[in-house]
Amino acid sequence: MMTDLIEHLFAKAFDNELLGQMGDATEITLAGMDGNRIAFTTDSFVVSPLFFPGGDIGELAVYGTVNDLAMRGAQPLYLSAGFILEEGLPMETLGRIVESMAFACRRAGVMIAAGDTKVVERGHGDGIYINTSGIGIIPAGIRIGPANARPGDAVLVSGTIGDHGIAILSVREGLTFETQIQSDTAPLNGLVNEMLQTTPDIHCLRDATRGGLASVLNELASASATGIEFDETVVPIRPEVKAACEMFGLDPFYIANEGKLVAIVPGEVANDALLAMRKHPLGLNAAIIGKVVADHPGRVTARTTIGGRRVVDVPAGELLPRIC
Repeated sequence: MMTDLIEHLFAKAFDNELLGQMGDATEITLAGMDGNRIAFTTDSFVVSPLFFPGGDIGELAVYGTVNDLAMRGAQPLYLSAGFILEEGLPMETLGRIVESMAFACRRAGVMIAAGDTKVVERGHGDGIYINTSGIGIIPAGIRIGPANARPGDAVLVSGTIGDHGIAILSVREGLTFETQIQSDTAPLNGLVNEMLQTTPDIHCLRDATRGGLASVLNELASASATGIEFDETVVPIRPEVKAACEMFGLDPFYIANEGKLVAIVPGEVANDALLAMRKHPLGLNAAIIGKVVADHPGRVTARTTIGGRRVVDVPAGELLPRIC
């Protein structure tokens, strides 16, 4: 539904060659940059609750924008921060969120260079909403984009999927497990740098946020006019996440993540890319999960646990709203 809204309203009204890239960040070429390019992105955060196991709206706002820049191979540099505050928000709550954002900026190596604050009447917000925009530099020679997948490429995921969405759900529903499920929110620029140092020939990167792994794979298959096949049995999923999904009748491949990426690389460098990912703390559970094929362009299929195949389509609606 969000894709349809973007395609038929926003993209149509604002049509231009930059917006038409439809990546996590837009690549902008300016004169005098010696082959380097600017990456620019913006995102808004309305997560509920504001604080959840493993994170909060403040660090999520920083990491979400940093990760969008990193998915184009950019070095994130500067962010803006816009705060929409509801009248009556406790200053202690706002202070915790701001301090969390400051810590997240230090961890990711970025600076907040501009900002804005607005206040709305009590009952007209939900405590706090945050918008962040980001600018980074894409080094010369790095060409990463959603349309670059080619038949024969390998599909990798950087770690366990579904952690963030289930962490949010567990708080909302009051679920308890033997091991508390933590959000995976984290800055991925360090992991991407590790990968690029090993193999700069990366075709696609996407962070698997809203819509999860399934939506990302469908977006990449559609953008590149290729088919994607993956094996459900090799996708890393924590047992407690799998159990929670079974309890609520959810498919873990559609559950949101905030610290995991999907990479598509040439098949001949897939093992090197995997080793590079596993050297980084955020890629310890990385796995090669599938491949890009010429068959069924624009469609994603999965090999199931019983050996059959199923079509993995985009979700008809948001399975779990307000997760970022």
